[in-house]
Amino acid sequence: MLEAGVDLVTVGVFSWAHLEVGPGDYRFAWLDDVLGRLTSAGIGIDLATATASPPPWLSTLHPEMLPMTREGTRLWPGGRQAFCPSSPIYRTYAAHLCRQLAERYGDLDGLQLWHVGNELGCHNALCFCDVSATAFREWLRARYGAVDALNDAWGTAFWSQRYTDFEQVLPPRSAAASGNPTQELDFRRFSSDELLANYVAERDILHEVSPGVPVTTNFMVTEHIREMDYWAWAREVDVVSNDHYLVAADPDSYRELAFCADLTRGLAGGGPWLLMETSPSAVNWQPRNIARRPGELLRSAIQHVSRGADGVLFFQWRAARAGAEKFHAGIVPHAGTDTRVWREAVELRQVLDAVAEVAGSVVHNHVAIVFDWHAWWACELDSHPSVDVTYLDRAHALHRSLTDAGVGVDLAHPEDDLSRYDLVLVPTLYSVTDTAVDRLLAAAEGGATVLVTYFSGIVDEHDHIRLGGYPGAFRDLLGLRVEEFLPLRLGETVELSNGWTADVWAEDLRLAGAEALATYVDGPAPGVPAITRHTVGDGSAWYAACRLDRAGCDGLVAMLLAEADVAPIAVVPPGVEVTRRTADDGQSWLFVVNHTDEDVVVEAHGLDLVEDRQAEGHVSVDAGRIAVIREM
Repeated sequence: MLEAGVDLVTVGVFSWAHLEVGPGDYRFAWLDDVLGRLTSAGIGIDLATATASPPPWLSTLHPEMLPMTREGTRLWPGGRQAFCPSSPIYRTYAAHLCRQLAERYGDLDGLQLWHVGNELGCHNALCFCDVSATAFREWLRARYGAVDALNDAWGTAFWSQRYTDFEQVLPPRSAAASGNPTQELDFRRFSSDELLANYVAERDILHEVSPGVPVTTNFMVTEHIREMDYWAWAREVDVVSNDHYLVAADPDSYRELAFCADLTRGLAGGGPWLLMETSPSAVNWQPRNIARRPGELLRSAIQHVSRGADGVLFFQWRAARAGAEKFHAGIVPHAGTDTRVWREAVELRQVLDAVAEVAGSVVHNHVAIVFDWHAWWACELDSHPSVDVTYLDRAHALHRSLTDAGVGVDLAHPEDDLSRYDLVLVPTLYSVTDTAVDRLLAAAEGGATVLVTYFSGIVDEHDHIRLGGYPGAFRDLLGLRVEEFLPLRLGETVELSNGWTADVWAEDLRLAGAEALATYVDGPAPGVPAITRHTVGDGSAWYAACRLDRAGCDGLVAMLLAEADVAPIAVVPPGVEVTRRTADDGQSWLFVVNHTDEDVVVEAHGLDLVEDRQAEGHVSVDAGRIAVIREM
């Protein structure tokens, strides 16, 4: 570990069965030894509470704590996270173990961080058992107060679903027809809150017994996971930490990494955060587990650092000999240290040491993309106009276009104060609160350029249609009214009057103060506006009523950047990322990550910390390599 430059180790994540071999029978000698050796070597400790996976003896004693699927199938032990998030039995035993660990190790030299559970909700986010049903009803009572208020929110006049007592309410289990969408939406909110309550219960014990040691749990900000509302969770952690694994099926998976890193920074309030887990090479759980290519380990790590991470950790230290994750890469592979993975890990240590001075600096951008987990859940409910409309699609597309243009971007909550941004992008914000609408209107009136894409502003937080014509909440802001959605058939495209191409979606749109920048040439609505602009106060509000292809999205973003007068950090070709971190004293660092197979030259002035060379007007970055410039 010392050779690889390891200075922080997560310990004990899945060790409950070793720490508590029976009810109240705790065995700590082995952990004492491990922590003692780490402390003696000067390696910091991120100590897990070990509650991520209950031991077999606990589920044998209390099978009622096991989770259940929507279809009523009990999920048995044998994997991990075999517990219902609402189970009081699980919470009681977890609290006891957490307290034992805190009392034993709370003032240990070298303890830098407490780590509650692990990837809470990764496998058991939605539980439909009777224990969850009881907890769900209590959550609904607290939310609505009276059953009539719940009936109004859920629209239960439809299909004779009206309740006369909360005791009649169930989780959205499998039904004979499409379920109630607001019931599904509230159940996701409840489930996120229940998992968060497990974290908070352990955090409070740790704060009580081990004051002064920060507490975190590792988020999963990734396209794979959508069950937790991390905006709410971020308010409860002392340090925002995230786990991120590349999407092996995507040859450009670095783009998704960049989006998720920016979103994690948003959760951290723009401040530094911690990459708690990533893989040094292939994982074990995707259909085709692609090994990292030469240089990819370094590029991915620096991507996270460039977007605000002040620490980079890997799962796992040593590749396992047995178990479900035995083919998950480790820094020490099965073949040992005479391997490319090991050598690249040692190189990464050297690079991170060279750029360590960036720690504590932040990222300042002039562009924001609005992002909301509640809108994600609502957007992808059943019985919508087109299954091809998905929440992340336009968010990722716009982020990609901005990154390729050399422009930095923040991810913001819809109800944040957006007034400091020159350009605000609102992709597929299907559900939206009145507060969020006011924030966007204020941003435009104050001089910002705002873009709203199709299928935004359609419903309120109860998934009720905002009547009077689409896009509901944004009609006045955009100066238009949509009479009808015109989703396209699979593979069907439409051409726009400016030469752009779109698929998936079109709309029958009428102007009400906005101007048309492009119209449909063909398809279901020839001559109807497809791209519009509306002057609002000192700013403007644009609308994209169709799903533009990559060239069209790039073109639209270029027009928006020009109007908002947002300049790139540097002019770079697609596949080259540029980001900037800035310290309180004004010192800044330019990061260049070259994902392409060609050498690139980027305008820069200062000292390249990686190569220890001066950049006098420009820096040359080899194919697949990086540069970090302390700017003059």
